Amino acid sequence: MKRVAFYTLGCKLNYSETSTLGRMLSDEGFSTVSFQEPAEIYVINTCSVTDNADKKCRKVIREALKFNPQAQIVIIGCYAQLKPAEIAGIPGVSLVLGAAEKFKLAQHLRDLTQGQTARYIAGDIQKSNGFNAAYSVGERTRSFLKVQDGCDYSCSFCTIPLARGKSRSDTIAHVVEKAEEIARQDIKEIVLTGVNIGDFGKGSERHPREQEDFLQLIIALDKIAGIERFRISSIEPNLLTDEIITFVAGAHKFVPHFHLPLQSGNNKTLRSMRRRYLREHYAQRVEAIKEKMPAASIGADVIVGFPGETEEDFTDTCLFISELPISYLHVFTYSERDHTHALTLPHSVPAKDRNERSRILHILSDKKRRAFYESQIGTTRSVLWETEADGKMMHGFTENYVKVKTPYDPLLVNELSTVALRAIDQDMAVEVEECVRHL
Repeated sequence: MKRVAFYTLGCKLNYSETSTLGRMLSDEGFSTVSFQEPAEIYVINTCSVTDNADKKCRKVIREALKFNPQAQIVIIGCYAQLKPAEIAGIPGVSLVLGAAEKFKLAQHLRDLTQGQTARYIAGDIQKSNGFNAAYSVGERTRSFLKVQDGCDYSCSFCTIPLARGKSRSDTIAHVVEKAEEIARQDIKEIVLTGVNIGDFGKGSERHPREQEDFLQLIIALDKIAGIERFRISSIEPNLLTDEIITFVAGAHKFVPHFHLPLQSGNNKTLRSMRRRYLREHYAQRVEAIKEKMPAASIGADVIVGFPGETEEDFTDTCLFISELPISYLHVFTYSERDHTHALTLPHSVPAKDRNERSRILHILSDKKRRAFYESQIGTTRSVLWETEADGKMMHGFTENYVKVKTPYDPLLVNELSTVALRAIDQDMAVEVEECVRHL
């Protein structure tokens, strides 16, 4: 029985697929162990959103070989699809599997031989039209459930369509089946994930004639017994309809938490990025959410240092974000990616300016988060508690994504309780009182 250890880089979608692959290997007779344990095989599920993600992959390879210098290293994921030959040349790598091959992992691992020359299998991603369902387990409180894969958009900075192919979805019936399977494992929260989940409904080769959409999906999921909460991981502003917002506002289990990728608050930059909205539409979506759900948490992705972004453009973005009632930012520093249109654009932003703009937006994000948390002090919220962080305190998140803390109580783990939000501590977590356990 060969021991296999996994390491995941990147997004929630990658985590859902890694967890599923681990279960598949266990069913096939492999022994899955933690990454810190010696293993005969290390599988690294990669991301390639930024250049830094590529560097992280190389670092993880080196760390794996420290645990077992004779181990065989297998690379899967987006980086593996985009640059298979380059990865196969990294010392220690035995096998590289592209997007269409990773779900045949058990078969490929059986074929591995010690000392073999590194090889890669990565076909044309545009010919990959199947959908492989996936969800994560391991975090007792929540699961990431994959409902969609691939993307038909052509944002000028993005390699994801090249790494994951065309947009395709599961069926509503099958997603509901997987959600019920998750519920039987005493998991209380599901986060819906994909590359472009608002595009849900486009069929795969298994379900080419499905006429379903994202609104129909969440209506069906809201009826599932056993799951207390559903979150929408990220949805494009142009795909977040009034109907979706209205439904979430009145839903039984979908929580008031949205993540809307912004990327820039400057219209010239948005056009250059080939985004499918302008800042006015984005602001209107935020306004629509807050009108229906005043206490909703809204996160945003922002890219700094995109080619052609001037200081004035960046200031425009900062002012736009400052005036929006959003709750936090995920800040990305632009990095050049092969085979993207952005590489052809003039006026590259110097690295020092990119880093400074990133620093400024991280500060703005901290201010936004604190302002949102302060607006929630004195309110009563529902919290799903996680395991302890240090043996003394435990954390959880409210339905509207406020991080809270309380003295560790083993009876609270994976339980919902109603709490009063009291004060923000130095670690940017909210202290609570009056825990009332749901029975």
